[in-house]
Amino acid sequence: MQFDLTEEHLMIQRAARDFAQNELKPGIIERDEHQKFPAEQIKKLGELGFMGMMVSPEYGGSGMDAISYSIVMEELSKIDASTSVVVSVNNSLVCYGLEKFGNQAQKQKYLVPLAQGDVIGAFCLSEPEAGSDATSQRTTAIDMGDHYLLNGTKNWITGGSTASTFIVIAQTDVAKKHRGINAFIVEKGWEGFTVGPKENKMGVRGSDTHSLMFNDVKVPKENRIGEDGFGFKFAMAALEGGRIGIASQALGIASGAYELSVQYAKERQAFGKALADLQAIQFKLADMATEIEAARLLCYRAAWLKDNHLPYAQAASMAKLFASETAMRTTIEAVQIHGGYGYVKEYHVERLMRDAKITQIYEGTSEIQRIVISRELLK
Repeated sequence: MQFDLTEEHLMIQRAARDFAQNELKPGIIERDEHQKFPAEQIKKLGELGFMGMMVSPEYGGSGMDAISYSIVMEELSKIDASTSVVVSVNNSLVCYGLEKFGNQAQKQKYLVPLAQGDVIGAFCLSEPEAGSDATSQRTTAIDMGDHYLLNGTKNWITGGSTASTFIVIAQTDVAKKHRGINAFIVEKGWEGFTVGPKENKMGVRGSDTHSLMFNDVKVPKENRIGEDGFGFKFAMAALEGGRIGIASQALGIASGAYELSVQYAKERQAFGKALADLQAIQFKLADMATEIEAARLLCYRAAWLKDNHLPYAQAASMAKLFASETAMRTTIEAVQIHGGYGYVKEYHVERLMRDAKITQIYEGTSEIQRIVISRELLK
């Protein structure tokens, strides 16, 4: 087994780390406080090839592997999870789904600009009463012959106001249950498509999260992805890959909090010695580092399985479950190590703690991950 990153992976890691330090860190506190979308930073990430990392160069992507994607997500998330979640959605949910399941016309029209970072994509599954349950869709798409008539509400949509291309999951035939669900490509600005107010969130405040309303939106027949009734399988496949991205985001949040804690423990004096010389602090740092390393290996394993076209649903859920809980525990300890300074914004760890919580919720809660894992174990 090979545990070392390749030279290419290390180069990608350095590029992502430099970008995070030089482009994301300046202004991060202000963006968080004022819920400012990192538009300039996202544009530069597109120029670096990070908005379509795993997409084939044929469609404007970088042609990288999933391990590279995990590495980039970790490095960006150490500094700014609001930016990394936009990268995650565009890569894992939107670009992945379009490249794997879209037809050539859809790829040329929608995938190419998404992969190049010219526009941003959004994935619309969650509903007021459905969450991430793709089988309980209330949004409907009625077949009208040459088009579908889309009606319903989606909520908690990352990129709700900044995205231009939306993949919307909707029920076409209620009687068929999950076999009657379809996935559609919807463009911003279509008549009947309304973006609701921005959510005032606890964490990842720089990313824009909105509810979306569809009132008799006409969706051309050619904008359905796959055969009729393929939407449920599409959503499940997209979420599997998405969990690798969110696991890596959680890993990055934990890593960022840990690195800040090590630095602070070396510099801060208490009881006549550095915090780092106190055994209580040493034990906290040892536990943090151990859990982070375990989370990283789980993320890389899931990514490796995906790269090698092997089943990875269980591995992705394990990574997402463990990494998100590690992020929560690590950031809480980071605030504790910083003491009173950890409670103020300029030391960054309080933001990382707020950001960590969402990793336990989106792409399926920790409870959902346990269901997925246990189903695989009991097959």
